[in-house]
Amino acid sequence: MQSNTRTYVIQATLFIVTIITTTMAGAEWMYGSFFTFVIDIVKFLAGSADAIPSSVKRLGWAEFVQGFHFSLPFIAILTIHEFGHYFMARYHQVRVTLPYYIPLWFAVSQSIGTMGAFIRIKSQVHSRLKFFDIGIAGPLAGFIAAVALLWYGFTHLPPADYIFTIHPEYARFGSSYPQFVYENARGNLALGDNILFWFFKTYVADPARLPHAYEMTHYPYIFAGYLALFFTSLNLIPIGQLDGGHILYGLIGKKKFDIVAPALFTIFAFYAGLGIFRADSFAIGNDALFYERLFYLAIYIYFLYICFKRATDNPSTGLMLSLIVVVCQFAVSYVHPDWEGARGFLAFVFILGRFLGIRHPETEENKPLDLPRIILGIFALIIFIITFSPQPFTEV
Repeated sequence: MQSNTRTYVIQATLFIVTIITTTMAGAEWMYGSFFTFVIDIVKFLAGSADAIPSSVKRLGWAEFVQGFHFSLPFIAILTIHEFGHYFMARYHQVRVTLPYYIPLWFAVSQSIGTMGAFIRIKSQVHSRLKFFDIGIAGPLAGFIAAVALLWYGFTHLPPADYIFTIHPEYARFGSSYPQFVYENARGNLALGDNILFWFFKTYVADPARLPHAYEMTHYPYIFAGYLALFFTSLNLIPIGQLDGGHILYGLIGKKKFDIVAPALFTIFAFYAGLGIFRADSFAIGNDALFYERLFYLAIYIYFLYICFKRATDNPSTGLMLSLIVVVCQFAVSYVHPDWEGARGFLAFVFILGRFLGIRHPETEENKPLDLPRIILGIFALIIFIITFSPQPFTEV
């Protein structure tokens, strides 16, 4: 009983802290500035007299309160997703915990305030059908909530001059500000399109109120909805023990999954690292620079080897796959030097390959799914397609 109480206290504390950190992060995205109190404290303890430059807008309590417009819907969608898993697991009499939320906030750079949430399965899942049901319940529930939030965000856009409350310096240009303010600007972040997000921007939003791509992060409901789609698509990648992995395992079974999942992981790794090293990267006359790039290439190959090592039963096969991926990336970059992947996905490639795993644990009961579940599984794969952004975040 004491152990349960301690667990509940930890979960409640993590939830409250995550609400705080996502609220702070939301306010920072909305206002394009930071809460500087942490920096002030560090400077005070260090005995430094340097102050935060007056050009940096200090966020305070009023901005924190506005941050709830981001944090509450975002945390609500994460919660709906996790409780979709939770209630389906309870329905199948599988022991699970309540969600653990993971707060994450940086004092000197922007974050989204959290690394998400998860529930722990505390008993073995013996059935392919149960894995499917538990895996699909979360993304379906979270997807419906994300669509509802995006619909609200795009149908309740503030007037176009709202952006001048965030960037007063734009006001002198009026509605023509994009022609002037982005010409030599750096550090602007755009949200990459996926099919669903593009649909909302094109067919749902009022074009007269639709913000410029570089200003989307200042609109909390749109930004929270976009992040919800982003995490939904990551969870639906049909690899390993991700939700998408559970779904695909339920659809095709263990034997086919152990062939398809590593192949999909290889494609994912290939795309993520495409463009890091190009065919002309080593065509240089400077020997020092040549060996430096060769050194970084060796590190990159070793990184891929770590990711692929557990994909097969033979570690040497992992090394071979790593080399094949690199050779294919060189070949594609030679034919299409302008093609690039999304390097940010490499972190997720590492997490999948090193920690979450690429394969799926086998179940005792392997009865094929019925037709309604097959239809739901296909629908979940369609959701993955329409929510996946090849370039989720583009910085210029």
